[in-house]
Amino acid sequence: MTRIRDAVDRFCARHPRFGISNLMLYIVVGTGIVYLLYILTRANDANAISFLYFNLSGLLKGEVWRLITFVFVPNDFRPFWLLVSLYFYYWIGSTLEREWGTARFNFYYFSGVLLSVLAAVLVSLATGYYGYPMAGTSYVNLSMFLAFAVLFPDMQVLLLFVIPVKMKWLAWLDAALIAFDMIRAVIAGSWLGVVLPIVALLNFLVFVWPEVQRLNGIRKRQNSGQAVDFRRAVRQQQQQKGYHHKCAVCGRTDSDYPDLQFRYCSKCAGYHCFCQDHIFSHVHFTE
Repeated sequence: MTRIRDAVDRFCARHPRFGISNLMLYIVVGTGIVYLLYILTRANDANAISFLYFNLSGLLKGEVWRLITFVFVPNDFRPFWLLVSLYFYYWIGSTLEREWGTARFNFYYFSGVLLSVLAAVLVSLATGYYGYPMAGTSYVNLSMFLAFAVLFPDMQVLLLFVIPVKMKWLAWLDAALIAFDMIRAVIAGSWLGVVLPIVALLNFLVFVWPEVQRLNGIRKRQNSGQAVDFRRAVRQQQQQKGYHHKCAVCGRTDSDYPDLQFRYCSKCAGYHCFCQDHIFSHVHFTE
């Protein structure tokens, strides 16, 4: 898993503009359009837009749009809760994109979508029933929420708009709900309902679990008094002949590029300097 994540990080560092910028805005707008389409059918029935759902039967008939359109199907058709969920996941997704960069966030979101499609195909082939419908990206959003909770565990949100709750406790609550949904799916014989949560957790483990281990390592170093000393790092760099700062990615120095800004990364193990072009897009050094 670490190798996959490192390969993605290297690609994202080299191609920081890869992907769709402000992806969650397009997801939210597309979901709103599908909801309006649902209202215009006047059927008050989600089956009225079933041509947008993903299923293997439709895909084999050449209905390739289903590979994308199921992403925009609302997870909840009640207006109030739809607005709340769209705002919440737009906020989470936009924050993750700013934290990770456009390329890595796109990889994370679309890998969740791709794994969901593959899961639906495999379940259909295994059971011989090609009509399993998959609508919405509730478990992709769940994977996104878990990543957010790892990066910002102490951030508070208002549960039911009244009770302040930290993100890490909401993550544990969601984990319990996942387990409940899986048990209910097993009882109902819905294998797709069992596999999709597993796929969401797999996406989380591949992309985010190494981040959990890295953060734990940083906390251990801080608790042992080995926090990054930036003044010491500067002195070490100044002892090197000919320059004070050198980017660990591109090798440019402040003597060769006096107008370039250099920063030290607190997330890397050890003391590593980066130029302004790579401080937010480099692969973090680990012990």
